[in-house]
Amino acid sequence: MFDLETYVKAGSLAEALELLQDNPSSIPIAGGTDVLVRLREGSRDHRHLVDIHELAELNFIEKESDGTILIGAGIPFSRLIEHSVIAQNLPILAMAGGWVGGPQVRNSATIGGNICNAAPCADSASPLLVLGATAHLDGPQGKRSLPLKEFFAGPYQVNKGRAEILTHFSIASENYTGWSGVYIKYTTRGAMDIATIGCGVNLKLAENRVEKMRLAYTVAAPKPIRCYQTEAAVQGMPADASLMEAVAANVLDDLSPRDSWRASKDFREHIIRELARRTLRQALSGAGGTIQ
Repeated sequence: MFDLETYVKAGSLAEALELLQDNPSSIPIAGGTDVLVRLREGSRDHRHLVDIHELAELNFIEKESDGTILIGAGIPFSRLIEHSVIAQNLPILAMAGGWVGGPQVRNSATIGGNICNAAPCADSASPLLVLGATAHLDGPQGKRSLPLKEFFAGPYQVNKGRAEILTHFSIASENYTGWSGVYIKYTTRGAMDIATIGCGVNLKLAENRVEKMRLAYTVAAPKPIRCYQTEAAVQGMPADASLMEAVAANVLDDLSPRDSWRASKDFREHIIRELARRTLRQALSGAGGTIQ
């Protein structure tokens, strides 16, 4: 039994925005895999809910004429994984979706909820960061957009107003066409576990050298984070095994892993380097690089 005070199911995005504005204590709920856990734990901040689950304005995946891919925030991970636009163009995002919980969780949990919860271990965060995703929001002051890297404000904090709703993500064609992306998650158990470390890489080669590389981690800093210093350090390097070692040697300069009850700092640092090697090996293979 959940200790709710108010629950209203919105029939449209406009109605949802109005309901959120009218009740300052209300929050949106989509899949509920995060919100209902907090409510069951007794959180008083989750007792006034506006249900935005299955709103048409949030449930779509489209590829526009210029190649930009739009992903509605209300898309559950099971649908994301199976959609042809994602499978054909953004396989790294499908990989990440496959790591989210088990089938029941993936049927309910939404990509927008995963990002808005802003857990440092969010599986979709690293792939969306290396894909250069933009977050689009709607609220009382109208629509606005910002790069996903600016949307994350800290652990469990995002740059979203209380009465705003994340509507969708956009990924431009130049951020995936000709790139090879890979996401790998290390967990202490084999399945249905949150990440000890998650690593995503997106790689683009030119004449067997690194034209562009993007690297992002989860659970390696207070929020999901891109490794900009490491990316710059390997620009132009040969696309071979030396690249993996260079990234492994530099990556900790971008990150701040810590000790916790789940893993020590030293162990996280070891996994960070190892996942750099593994993701890059797969990405290099997909991009046609030479691996020895």
